[in-house]
Amino acid sequence: MIFEFIYLTQKTEETVLLLKKAELNQIIIKKTITITPNTSLLEAREILLRHNLKRLVVINSKKCPVGIITEKDIAKTIYALGDKPIKSVKVSGFMSKKLFTVNQTASIYDCAKLMRRHRISSIIVLGKKGVLEGLVTKTDLASIFLTHAIAPLKVSKIMTRKVITAMPGDSLLYVESLLIHNRISRIVIERNKVPVGIITYRDFVPAKLPHWIAQYADPKEVENYRTKKDLSDFQVNQMSHLLHFKAVDIMASNPIVVKADEDVSVAVLLMIRNRISGLPVVKNSKLVGIVTKADIVKAIAKA
Repeated sequence: MIFEFIYLTQKTEETVLLLKKAELNQIIIKKTITITPNTSLLEAREILLRHNLKRLVVINSKKCPVGIITEKDIAKTIYALGDKPIKSVKVSGFMSKKLFTVNQTASIYDCAKLMRRHRISSIIVLGKKGVLEGLVTKTDLASIFLTHAIAPLKVSKIMTRKVITAMPGDSLLYVESLLIHNRISRIVIERNKVPVGIITYRDFVPAKLPHWIAQYADPKEVENYRTKKDLSDFQVNQMSHLLHFKAVDIMASNPIVVKADEDVSVAVLLMIRNRISGLPVVKNSKLVGIVTKADIVKAIAKA
């Protein structure tokens, strides 16, 4: 048993080492959809939703990146506006100007280390004269486990064991506070240590009329919301509605889970196939951890 453990440990280290040495040209650098600083908040939001994206790179007239925005940025900006009109809000007013970049000669290890150090989900790849070449995300780094791993790597080896959870009856404001204060992207909703739902930050983005508002809000307000073609003509701040609702009202029920003894490649396939970034980890149906793309990046980035 001791020799078997040593062998498996060596194989795991070989897998991570191989992944670290891989170069960016061994994965697909995403050609990202871009916007300009003069793009309105509403236009940016529409582009994200239309293309099912989580971020947009902002470029200048020379096609050089000058900022980046995420769905979180848009959600926070909309909520912060309160009763103020959003028609005139431009991307330049809330985009992040602190960019993390690499050139095309960088390795996957370089990207993973940069993502881990700064707790970011994407890195901009620059070409000649600082022109935007593409984007590398955590999804790209996670995907290489499917093609570069030379030995099994169990989910239990890389998962995060401390999981921030909530109960189905907890208020949405409490759930949102957990997301913000713990700087995480998802909350596992559990009952008797069994995961029964997931809530992510996107669930708080007012992309469309949420079903819980449609069912319980004032009928005139609901009709007004549905008939307005331009949200700039409507008060989009929905924070007051959250006071009356609980986690069970918006959670995605029956969350996709992965077993602790499964291979990491299984977790990656589940994430990519279902377009999600994290999975509750179970043992005998009980929650024992969570594995995310960040955990995979962390494994690659470890020296």
